Amino acid sequence: MPKPARSAVATPSAPGGISIRDAALTWLAAWFVGNVLSSVVLSSSGADKLAEAGPWWLAASQLVAWTPLVAAIVFVSRRSGTGSLVRDFGLRARPLDLVGLPLGVVTQMVFVKAVYYPLNEIWQGTFSTSKIEKPARDLWQHAHGAGLVALVMVVAIGAPLVEELTYRGLLQRSFTRCTGAITGVVFVAMWFALIHFQPVSIPGLFVVGLVLGVCTHRTGRLGMAIAAHMAFNATGLILVANS
Repeated sequence: MPKPARSAVATPSAPGGISIRDAALTWLAAWFVGNVLSSVVLSSSGADKLAEAGPWWLAASQLVAWTPLVAAIVFVSRRSGTGSLVRDFGLRARPLDLVGLPLGVVTQMVFVKAVYYPLNEIWQGTFSTSKIEKPARDLWQHAHGAGLVALVMVVAIGAPLVEELTYRGLLQRSFTRCTGAITGVVFVAMWFALIHFQPVSIPGLFVVGLVLGVCTHRTGRLGMAIAAHMAFNATGLILVANS
């Protein structure tokens, strides 16, 4: 008697088919081009630091940095995947993914603070709240009026969408496919933390990356991770605004 055929329906944690090499090279090329373009925008502003340039320059610099990433992801999807952002990267959402909103708040208010508490006790001052919040505070202090709207759009909406598509959609799916779930989630979480180039923020960003990575792996889609990332960033801005 012939054996029944295996179901062709992917499990929630099934990764995409894009190789680690293609994913990593796609990210590297797009990240490099995006940072060059972003640097050009910053130079045009005449400011030494992005925060000093103001939220509209921030929005412009992020837009030119994100465009190559999104374009490269679409390209590699068509070249090495199915051509669908939903099937290749899990870019979809369900009502259950709204659980990510309170999860993002808890991550900001509880998980990250729990990580920094012992670090600050051991290296007093190095991991102080003021140093951790400084990048966000600098951005907030240079935003006024409509600029605050631009800042919120960039930090709480644009960044979570593009970063989750890039790190959890493109990179994590490729790494978990080839190295296993734990290795893939942990490695990409560290990648995500290091690439922000903010040493004092690395422990917190690593924890956030783990939370977002687990959300993506367990659900098989990006919806919950995007919601959690949005809530995490928005909570950070609210904390800075009220400090």
